[in-house]
Amino acid sequence: MTIPLSCLATAVVAALLASPAQAQTAAPATAPASTANTLDTVIVTGTRVSDRTVAESQSPIDIISAESLQATGTPELATALARALPSLNFPRPALSDGTSAIRPAQLRGLSPDQVLVLVNGKRRHTSSLLNLNGTIGRGAAAVDLNTIPVAAIARVEVLRDGASAQYGSDAIAGVVNIVLKGAEKGGSLQAGFGQYSAGDGNNYELSGDTGVAYGNERGWLHVAAQLNQQDPTDRARGYAGAPSVSQPAVGQKAFKIGDPDVNAQAASLNTEYQFSDSITGYAFATASNRDITSFAFFRAPGSSQNILSVYPQGFLPEIQSYAKDRSLVAGVRGSTAGGWDWDASYNYGYNRIDFHTRNTLNVSLGPTSPTSFYDGTLETTQNIVNLDVKRGFDWGLAYPVTVAFGAEYRNEKWNQSPGEVGSYFQAGTLPGGAQGFGGFAPSVSGQYSRDSYALYADIEADFTDKFSAGLAGRYEDYSDFGSQASGKASARYAFTDKVALRGTVASGFRAPSLAQQYFQSTSTTFLAGNPNPFEIRTFPADSNVARAFGAEPLDAETSLSYSLGLVLQPTDALYLTVDAYQIDVDDRIVLSSNLTGAGVRSLLESQGIFGINGGRYFTNAVDTRTRGVDVVGSYRWQLAASSVDLTAGYNYSETEVRSVAANPAALSANGLSLERIDRTERGRIEEGFPRDKFLVNGSWNSEHWTLALGATRYGKYSTRPAAAINDQTFGAKWVVDASASYKVDRWTLTLGADNLLDEYPDENNFANSTSGQFPYSNLSPFGFNGAYVYGRINYRW
Repeated sequence: MTIPLSCLATAVVAALLASPAQAQTAAPATAPASTANTLDTVIVTGTRVSDRTVAESQSPIDIISAESLQATGTPELATALARALPSLNFPRPALSDGTSAIRPAQLRGLSPDQVLVLVNGKRRHTSSLLNLNGTIGRGAAAVDLNTIPVAAIARVEVLRDGASAQYGSDAIAGVVNIVLKGAEKGGSLQAGFGQYSAGDGNNYELSGDTGVAYGNERGWLHVAAQLNQQDPTDRARGYAGAPSVSQPAVGQKAFKIGDPDVNAQAASLNTEYQFSDSITGYAFATASNRDITSFAFFRAPGSSQNILSVYPQGFLPEIQSYAKDRSLVAGVRGSTAGGWDWDASYNYGYNRIDFHTRNTLNVSLGPTSPTSFYDGTLETTQNIVNLDVKRGFDWGLAYPVTVAFGAEYRNEKWNQSPGEVGSYFQAGTLPGGAQGFGGFAPSVSGQYSRDSYALYADIEADFTDKFSAGLAGRYEDYSDFGSQASGKASARYAFTDKVALRGTVASGFRAPSLAQQYFQSTSTTFLAGNPNPFEIRTFPADSNVARAFGAEPLDAETSLSYSLGLVLQPTDALYLTVDAYQIDVDDRIVLSSNLTGAGVRSLLESQGIFGINGGRYFTNAVDTRTRGVDVVGSYRWQLAASSVDLTAGYNYSETEVRSVAANPAALSANGLSLERIDRTERGRIEEGFPRDKFLVNGSWNSEHWTLALGATRYGKYSTRPAAAINDQTFGAKWVVDASASYKVDRWTLTLGADNLLDEYPDENNFANSTSGQFPYSNLSPFGFNGAYVYGRINYRW
C-alpha cells in the first residue's frame, strides 16, 4: 500500500480532523453540539463497559451529532453521513432500476452489505432490493439508511473496525449505530426548499420532532416525522453515434439520466417507562413509505424491443417502485440485587418493494399489448429475540472487570412474488416481458427462510490507569449453510494523558443473504463499447442453468482484520487520531460477470430460455485485501463572544483482489471461453471508488449567527470496460459547501449551497458514454447534478 504523502501530510497538518468516538446503545442521549465536545461522550458501540468514553475507546469510532447532520442541505441520512465521514462513500447512480433511489453506502471501500447497521444498538433489517447493475454495491442487499427521518436522530456512532464477534454477521468493515432522540423535552418544526443550478431537482421538505414526559415523569416519549418530495434531474445528452434503426435519431436526447422522482414519508417513535427502580421497559419504531419513479433504457422505433404501430417514435419505459419499510423493537432491561444488568428484547423488521412498469409494452403480446404492468414484489422480514447480561467484578485491578454474555435467535424471510401474466409472458423467440423491467414469473418466484442461533461473550478491563484490553467471542449456527465462529482482541495503552496507542485484531464473517441465494430476474443493461441493450438474466447459484455455468451453493464470507492507531490530545481544544488497518476477506460473495455470446445464448435456449442475451450468478469466487489509514480530529477556538469549530478527516483505502477461484470446468466443458469474474467486475472492486477522500469543515458560531464552510476532495477512481483500450480514470475533484444561519428567539433561518462552485466529475470518454448519451459515470462519489442551493426555516420549543 502506497499512501500519497502529500495528501496524508495535508490531513495531519490540518489538525482539524473529524473526532473519533465510540458508539453504544444505552439510553439515548442528546448529541454534543460539535465534534470538539465528544471526547467525554459515553459510547454504546463496540464496548459493553457502561462508562467507556470516546477518548478511552480501544477501537476507532466517530460520533456525528444531530446538529452536524442537519447542517447539510440534504434530508437524506446517508448523504449527510458521507459529507461528515471520510471513510464513507455514497454515490448517486442513475438509470440503475431500483438502485437509483434505494442507494447503498460503503465503508472503507468494502461492499455495502459488509457494514452492520444498528438502531439504538439493535440490528437493523436490510432492504429487499438486490443491486444488480454496474454500480457500487453490485450484488449487495444493504440496509436502506434513508428510511429513518433525520429529525429523529440524536447522534450516529460509526465504529470503524471489525465487530462480528460482538454483533454477528455483516460487521466486517464496521458498524453504524443510529441513536434516536430520547428523554429530551421540547421539539422543532422545519420547512425547506432546494433546487439545482440547472433549474431541476426541486426538493421540498417538512420535518419535525417533539418529546414529552408521562406517568409522573417515570416515562418519556419522543416522536419525529419527515415529508420529502424530490423532483427528478436529467443530465442526458443527444445520440452522437452512427445512424441506425435500432438507435435514437442522431442528436435526439432520448434518455433521462439523473435522480429519480421520489415522494417519501417517514416517522419514528422512541419511548421508555420505568416500572420500578430496577426494571425499565422500552420500545422504538420507524415507518417509511416511498413512491419512486425512475427511467429505463430508451427503445428506438426500429428496435426489436418495440412495435412501431404502438410507439412510432420509440419509447422510454418508466419504472415505478413503491417501497414500504417498518421496524419495531420492544424490550425490558433491569438489574438484580447481585449486580447483574440484563436486557431482553424482540426486534421486528420488514421491507417491501412493489414494482410497476409504465409507458412500455410486451413485444410477445403484439400490437394489443398493455402499456403498463404490475411486475411483482420483493419482501424481507426479520424477527430477533435477544438476551444480554453483564456485570462488573472486582478482581483486584485498577477498575472492575466487565464480563458480558448473551444469546440470540434470528429468523429471516425473503419473498419474490410474481407480477401479472403480461409482465413476464413470452411467446417463441420474440422478446418477452415488460420492456424496461421484466416482471417476475411464478417459476422464478418463491418464499424462503432460515433460522440462526448465536451465543457470545466478552470481557473488558482497565488493568491500570494506563492499560485497558478486551476479548470477545461469538458462535453462530445457520440452518442453511452451517456454523461460524469469530473472535476479537483489543487493547489501549496511554503513555501520557496526551498520547495513547490502540489496536485490534478480529475475525469475522458475513452470511450470504437470502436474496443472493434465490433471486431471479431479467434486466436490461448496456455493455461498454456497445450501443445496443442486452437482456441479462440473474440465476440462483443452485439452479440448473447456473450449474451449467459452473455455479456452486453459496457459503459465508470470512474476514481477518487488524488495526493500529495513535491517539493525540496535545491541548484541551485539539484532538487527533491516526488509525491504519488491514482487512482480508476470503470467499467474498460477488455477482459474476455478465456471461454473453453465441455459446451462452445456445445454452440458454437448450434450457428453454429465449430472448435472453446472457446470464450471471452469485459466487464465492474472490479473496480481497483492503489496506488503508484514517486520520480524524477536531479543534475548537473559543473567542470572547463566539467560537470557531474546525474539523477535518482523511481516508486512504486500497482494495486488492488477492486471488480469483479457478474458472469452473463447466464453462470449458460447454465450450464457453468466458471468465466468471472479468476485468470489469475486478476493476469495480479494486478501483470503482475514490482511492482517498479528504474533508475539512469550519464554522463560526455566535449568539445569532452561524457561518459554515466545508470542502471535500474526492480522489481518483477508474472503470475497466471489457476492452482495455477503453479503460478510464476519473480525476480528483474538490466540492465546496457553504451555509449561513441566523437565529432569533426560537427561529432559525438558513441559506446554503452544496457544491457551491458547480463542480462536475470528468466526463466519460465516447466509448463509455453509449454513443455520447451518458456523459458521466455512475461511480462518481458526489453525483453529477451540479450546484444545489437551498433555504430552510426552523422553529424550536
